[in-house]
Amino acid sequence: MNRRKFIRNTGVAAGIGILHPALFADSLMNTGSGTLRVGVIGVGMRGRGLVDILIRRNDVDLVAISDIAQDSIDKTMELIKATGKSNPKVFLGDDLYYKKLLEMKEIDAVIIATPWQWHTPMSIDAMSAGKAVGCEVAGAYSVEECWQVVRANENFKTAFMPLENVCYRRDVMAVLNMHKKGLFGELMHCEGGYQHDLREVKFNNGKQAYGGGVEFGAKGYSEAQWRTQNSVTRNGELYPTHGLGPIATFLDIERGNRLTHLTSMSSKARGLHNYIVEKGGESHPNASVEFALGDIVTTMLRTARGETITLTHDTNLPRPYSLGFRIQGTKGLWMDVNSGIYIEGTSAPHKWDDAKQYYEKYDHPLWKKYAEDAKGAGHGGMDWFVINAFVESVKNEKPTPLDVYDHAVWSSITPLSEKSIVLGSEPVEIPDFSRGRWMNKKNDFGLSDIW
Repeated sequence: MNRRKFIRNTGVAAGIGILHPALFADSLMNTGSGTLRVGVIGVGMRGRGLVDILIRRNDVDLVAISDIAQDSIDKTMELIKATGKSNPKVFLGDDLYYKKLLEMKEIDAVIIATPWQWHTPMSIDAMSAGKAVGCEVAGAYSVEECWQVVRANENFKTAFMPLENVCYRRDVMAVLNMHKKGLFGELMHCEGGYQHDLREVKFNNGKQAYGGGVEFGAKGYSEAQWRTQNSVTRNGELYPTHGLGPIATFLDIERGNRLTHLTSMSSKARGLHNYIVEKGGESHPNASVEFALGDIVTTMLRTARGETITLTHDTNLPRPYSLGFRIQGTKGLWMDVNSGIYIEGTSAPHKWDDAKQYYEKYDHPLWKKYAEDAKGAGHGGMDWFVINAFVESVKNEKPTPLDVYDHAVWSSITPLSEKSIVLGSEPVEIPDFSRGRWMNKKNDFGLSDIW
């Protein structure tokens, strides 16, 4: 089976819910020794980090890159030059010039690492061109947008994977391993979120890059050119996947379980305004901007099996970084804020154990096998794992560990939370994007991608 035919067939299998590797026996004869030909759309700071991982692999040929900024292209070419790899073809142009890259027959797969609003149209265009898609994560702008990606995946029958790296974080995967071994008992409640002071990212003028600028939009630099505008016009759980993605792997979401509904609430907005006044003064033009995004957005979700989830979006106030994970069951729990674990009957009564001893003992098989390969990669190595999962899945003719239905469910939380807030925190139903296929799907995340 040639690779392009497989990419299409993988999409068919994902679309009908057949995801167990054994069901692909007739198409798994490839040993994985071939080369995957990849194009990258969007080579800003995030895209370059992924390019760096791709070009250090012997089984990947970086065929082409695309961006709208000369500076991003130049920095990427410098990165490639330092490795001695061949230069990719460059597509530098307007917002739609990436379509030229998609016309290349020499490309098997694309990585999309562009501003959030481009993820859906670029993914659909790439799938329609027969390319496997690895798409960076973000919340969607509408529920219909999520349906569009699902329909495209099913219609064009291509592989699609959301690149949620936190699903592969080492401590998260160790705790997942603990859960699989029954240490927490039956899970009842999980928490996570995006709790990350991004004020220096959202206000940036280049000269003070990540160090105190108060400009955004046309005067901004890097993410400040587009990301901050979301805080001006939107109020909801804008970045749900870092918290929800890993939790979904614990609770079998879209693999025998699903999210049914949510309710969301927002605090008032003060953090971004105060930051502008502090750094730029009360007379700065941006001091008059009214921000819609509440400083703290709290979203509660329920599953079909009865578990509850709390997500927290907190990016506009001073705080240390934490995704705030909490995995709690009938026998104990883990919390990442205090790096603590409590297991009834093992831990001293009402006393936290240091989680580090558990991390070592229950280190996930994926990390045991690939930790050396991941050294030096972004975000503590988890960027290597998510790219490796995508590359190896396509190259070895296997379904991706995370798929289009995961993408649709996770991304839909953003517009649904916006709707709930507008309705005074009323419950809002979460669509069944797989249309019942979740009921017969096996959860083998973290195990199916050990080659």
